[in-house]
Amino acid sequence: MKFQNQTLVTEFLLLGLTDDPEMQPLIFNLFLLIYLLTIGGNLLIILAISLDSHLHTPMYFFLSNLSFTDICLSTTTIPKMLVNIHTQDQRISYTGCFSQLCFALVFGCLENCLLVVMAYDRYVAICQPLRYTAIMHPHLCVLLVLLSLLMGIVHGLLHSLAALPLSFCTNVEIPHYFCELAQIIKLACSDTFINAMLIYSAANTVFGLPLIGIIFSYVKLSPVF
Repeated sequence: MKFQNQTLVTEFLLLGLTDDPEMQPLIFNLFLLIYLLTIGGNLLIILAISLDSHLHTPMYFFLSNLSFTDICLSTTTIPKMLVNIHTQDQRISYTGCFSQLCFALVFGCLENCLLVVMAYDRYVAICQPLRYTAIMHPHLCVLLVLLSLLMGIVHGLLHSLAALPLSFCTNVEIPHYFCELAQIIKLACSDTFINAMLIYSAANTVFGLPLIGIIFSYVKLSPVF
């Protein structure tokens, strides 16, 4: 029966931020402006870093990767929202919804990990300036970015694959402008205990550990200032 319920669901409905028709043009223009500014600003950062040889340092290497991640994260969610508003069609396919979910989780986790790496980079630069170039050599910088990406991929696939077996009944309305994990789990008819435990564990790991790492680096830096 669970298998049947799941196969019947071919699409979800993204309800967006409001159902007021008069507010739709304002929301469309506002988010389009935000999206264009986000893309343009981050592209300028990447371009400036790539063209200026003086900026070819670990800090700006991580910053360019963070800017690229921000572009990817914004592109994962906002364009579909703009299309839905423009076409007045709230539907998103089952495959599209889970793809959006997976990529949003990947880039969200990657962004958190990069912030921790950048905090560590500043800690080494300020607290161990004489050993900075020896510690933060290019190979280590690339390795840290790749490890961050790996953590993001594992995080995204773990939640997405765990949510795929869920069964959905008649209610397929997501009260959000993109396919958020918590909202999808709320729509499920089947048992979501494993998914809830994964969310709880990920919240402590993906968000808690980076926060602790950033706070630790600032605590270590405070005596310097």
